[in-house]
Amino acid sequence: MFVVTGGQVLPKVLRAIMGQGEGPNQVLATAMLLNIALILLGWMRFRELAREVIITREQAAEARGLAETDPLTGCLNRRSINDAGAALLMRVRQEHGALAVAMLDLDNFKHVNDLHSHQAGDAILRTAADRLRGILPQGAILARIGGDEFACILPFDPRRPDPIEQLCSDIVNRVAECVEWNGMAIEATVSLGLSRSDEDANDDLSTLLHKADIAMFHAKRQGRNQIAWFTPAMESELRFRGELEAGIRRGVSAGEFVPYYEKQIDLATGELVGFEMLARWMSPTLGKVGPDIFIPVAEEIGAIAELSESVIRQALRDARAWDPKLTLAVNISPVQLRDPWFAQKLLKLLVEANFPPHRLEIEITESSLHENVGLVRSMITSLKNQGIRVSLDDFGTGYSSLAQLRSLPFDRIKIDRSFISSMPESEENRTIVKSIVALGQGLGMPVTAEGVESEEVLAALGGYDGLKAQGYLYGHPQPADITLEGLRQLHMTLERKERAAAEAPAKPQRARRA
Repeated sequence: MFVVTGGQVLPKVLRAIMGQGEGPNQVLATAMLLNIALILLGWMRFRELAREVIITREQAAEARGLAETDPLTGCLNRRSINDAGAALLMRVRQEHGALAVAMLDLDNFKHVNDLHSHQAGDAILRTAADRLRGILPQGAILARIGGDEFACILPFDPRRPDPIEQLCSDIVNRVAECVEWNGMAIEATVSLGLSRSDEDANDDLSTLLHKADIAMFHAKRQGRNQIAWFTPAMESELRFRGELEAGIRRGVSAGEFVPYYEKQIDLATGELVGFEMLARWMSPTLGKVGPDIFIPVAEEIGAIAELSESVIRQALRDARAWDPKLTLAVNISPVQLRDPWFAQKLLKLLVEANFPPHRLEIEITESSLHENVGLVRSMITSLKNQGIRVSLDDFGTGYSSLAQLRSLPFDRIKIDRSFISSMPESEENRTIVKSIVALGQGLGMPVTAEGVESEEVLAALGGYDGLKAQGYLYGHPQPADITLEGLRQLHMTLERKERAAAEAPAKPQRARRA
């Protein structure tokens, strides 16, 4: 239309401008102008549509980037690493290479958040990601799986795995370096687990990530801040660990955890003065399980408080039937000391059992002082105000200082069994025990020696005054019924005391003078 009308109108317009003829027909001129307007409108609309397409593409790319990356660290996220890693795995297998999959987890990251705030935790995570990007080789894949956990996928020559081990060692050392935040130096070490694709051709990326995660968990259990390659034995161990966790949670509510009692003896007189309560797990599937097995697991899964309160409740009921001069000592987990309401919960148990507070002795391990001295001091003061005595357990193995011993109102020091049991053959340990006893005397704190298991150890302790002792020399820890029967034979139960008092002949009264 534009071509037709333009071919008729434009020549006449030009001739009219040059004075060589009449102007164009008005109708045709109007039609041509309308065609021009339509063309301009169409061009403008085309440009707008093109701009909208570009914006839509940019928004789609941005959305895809947000969906595939972690917004805090800029790493890939859990969703996107599967696709990228699977493609890389397929390529290296075609090239007869291999992949190493590393899972990294920051140690004690929750403690960083709790102590320094979540902003500090975010700074630690961003710094860790930057350090990882700076040390990983070209072609490696880095992702933040979630929380404080990262995954790295590294191609390598299966005939030369040593460079991968060295790289991972460098990663552990680099990430563990202190991070400056708000004028503070914050340290967060890392545990790293590794799996490799050339050990089983059927392993897909998900399986390799799972194996690396198992190895990382193993590295944490071995002391943290270290590296572990996956082995099939680790999977069996993890399965057993899962069974332990489920069994502990079930056992607490089912009453499977019971108190056992270990004698405490006055060395000067040989007299029985009390018992230390030690928890045992009477598992229907595992049999009798010691605290060295289940307590660390219970602490990690958050079941230690309920477990401890259940056995303390039973112990208070048991000890109520003993001779009133016998004391009951119970161990408190460092996890429980983080609970600001622990003292109130313990007092509630005493009231429920109608047990005299002065007969109860709480034992706090020396290592727990390192976590929060202020909270421990407040808790000890609160317990002592109610008449409960507090002992410092495992002395010599932790972090306490003379200043802490002087400032914290402990009633007793318990020397760790590792020093006591080896006294006969170790001059060094005899010197350590002598120094601790002298320290206790100087601070006015009585001392208990743990681990008295032979006559030789007893003889080595013979030169010290005012000591209490406990250990297998005086018998293994026993359940409540056997303990009570032994006390009956010694006439050291409350019922025997009451019966003896009732059967004692009444003293003759003097006649009153008129």
